[in-house]
Amino acid sequence: MKLLPVIFLLALTSATSALDNGLMRTPPMGWMSWERFRCNIDCENDPKNCISENLFRDMADRLAEDGWKEMGYDHVMIDDCWSSMLRDKDGRLQPDPQRFPGGIAKLARYLHDRGLKLGIYGDLGTHTCGGYPGTTLDKIDTDAQTFASWGVDFLKLDGCYSNEEEQQKGYPLMSKALNATGRPIGYSCSWPAYRGGLPPSVNYTLLGEICNLWRNYDDIQDSWDSVQDITDWFFDNQEILQPEAGPGRWNDPDMLIIGNFGLSVDQSRSQMALWAIMAAPLIMSNNLRTLSSEARAILQNGAAIAINQDPMGVQGRRLLQERSHIEVYWRPLSQSASALVFLSRRQDMPYRYHTSLAKLNYTAGSYEAYDVFTGKTLSGLSATTEFTVSINPSGVVMWYVYPKMHHEHPQDDGRYPYVRQKYRMSSSLRFHMPRVVPPSLL
Repeated sequence: MKLLPVIFLLALTSATSALDNGLMRTPPMGWMSWERFRCNIDCENDPKNCISENLFRDMADRLAEDGWKEMGYDHVMIDDCWSSMLRDKDGRLQPDPQRFPGGIAKLARYLHDRGLKLGIYGDLGTHTCGGYPGTTLDKIDTDAQTFASWGVDFLKLDGCYSNEEEQQKGYPLMSKALNATGRPIGYSCSWPAYRGGLPPSVNYTLLGEICNLWRNYDDIQDSWDSVQDITDWFFDNQEILQPEAGPGRWNDPDMLIIGNFGLSVDQSRSQMALWAIMAAPLIMSNNLRTLSSEARAILQNGAAIAINQDPMGVQGRRLLQERSHIEVYWRPLSQSASALVFLSRRQDMPYRYHTSLAKLNYTAGSYEAYDVFTGKTLSGLSATTEFTVSINPSGVVMWYVYPKMHHEHPQDDGRYPYVRQKYRMSSSLRFHMPRVVPPSLL
């Protein structure tokens, strides 16, 4: 068993810099077009699946009518290839008139009438990645005002066809320009993905001051290999990345591909569990009109969503990489709870993994564990109780763990009394820990 070095988890304090727009205090949730529908503009031959106002109205209807909005999925995000190839006579971006005949403002009203928010895509460069008009430095104020006038609620700003100097200037300028519109607009920066994702090329202190979330790494593809590649990069670099996330500022490992073609049911549960542990944005890219019941159950799993949306906003960590190819991940949660994920990287058969909470650095006490994907509760756990979890190949077992409190109210000192010091939060964080943390809160 290999125990990776683990530093103290750093709690967010009032001194932590964050974008001052009050948005996305928990990771954003919703739906985005790119991974599933890419740059399909062939509306003549493929009208149901091309990038058009009809596609986004369809997805808004599904979010509003099929229980997604109630679970927190409240954004519909347009990715690349929505615009005309030319700006209008006043130099403003405009939607393709054939594919968006009603315009973006009308589409935004359609979403707002259903309690949803509209996201849109831009690119800090001469062109978008798909070859459409980009936002050069001289167009930042114009484009920010245009988006605000349309009623846009979120901007993803990509970085194709720009250089390091332009990105250094442009991403902060767009943040300032969005705030200056007076409309609350969430801001996703792709900047770190173009600079290798790590310091010294990436200044995460600055990113936290100007962006609500940021893409750190490569685009996700519709495969288990892609999910593993992304999660390996994030957890291999967790000592750098984990402390940078928190309310209003999130690392973004890219979209949920659950419900497409590349993941099995077990692999879909694994992506959902790992994204929840990472406090990642839960942005689906799939076809909500044809989603299977299995995919819907995973994406609408209330316990996994509650873990992801935990208000403390602490990104989780990988604790162990076993020689058996079992990995263990952990995330501290509000109300003295925590989440554990047991992931199998095996390809042969279900593996029976034996451990105890004490081996995972939980201190003495009585615990209960709620299994996120089976709905069963394991009671009567002490820290030293040996237990076995059976994990399918490329699958997970995910637990919501909380101390069973009988007589004494735990000291409200902002710590996790049941986790040894190496995994504790900074004592600078204060929160209320009730006598009982019932599974019903999930």
